[in-house]
Amino acid sequence: MKFGTIILLVCIALGTVFLMGLGFWQLDRLEWKEAMIARVQANIEGGPQTVDEIDALLEAGTDIEYRPATATGMFDHAAEAHYYATHKGRSGYFVFTPLVQDDGTAIMVNRGFVPLERKSAETRAEGQVTGEVTITGPARSAPPEKPNAAVPDNDLASNIFYWKSLPQMVSGGNKDDRAFERFFLDADTTLNPGGLPVGGTTRVSFPNNHLQYAFTWFGLAGALIAVGGFFTFTRARNTA
Repeated sequence: MKFGTIILLVCIALGTVFLMGLGFWQLDRLEWKEAMIARVQANIEGGPQTVDEIDALLEAGTDIEYRPATATGMFDHAAEAHYYATHKGRSGYFVFTPLVQDDGTAIMVNRGFVPLERKSAETRAEGQVTGEVTITGPARSAPPEKPNAAVPDNDLASNIFYWKSLPQMVSGGNKDDRAFERFFLDADTTLNPGGLPVGGTTRVSFPNNHLQYAFTWFGLAGALIAVGGFFTFTRARNTA
């Protein structure tokens, strides 16, 4: 067998191994995604839990993501934090506001979306509800670190957050004198219907195309074997 043919066969073998590896990796991702979806679905199906119950779950190391929760208190609108986001094709911010409970502890509530030009609370005074309110919505975990290097650092001076760093959101001003819960709460649409912020923006939808991707990689591996094998056979026959 000629040296060129050997090199070609080695390249085909390496390419096939690489493509098959990608296919099996997608199967692993499929298993992970299905387990995550099942876990979230189980969390969603439960009834609303109190802040204390969510705290107990966190203390026990139990996943709280998307568990319905309820909290009662008064908003401290002066301590808003603005998380850059998009909603229905528009750029803007999710408004995170401390909800101060009777015992003085606070929880950061994602009240919902405002467009870029309505970042300032003065432009949406009608939505700055006063008095005691009860918030119901999914509990959300606080990420321990920035998701990846591509995400910008939070701009604390401008009060703009690109990732939900709870320690940074609750630092500065009068917030330093408070104890905060270790999770977020996303508000539903009942608090401020028709106004700003627009609540109920939490989406519980996880695309799961890993099986399709796996078949694609396995198919490419099969095509490489077929085309490469045919080319090698033809080349060998013509040079025989």
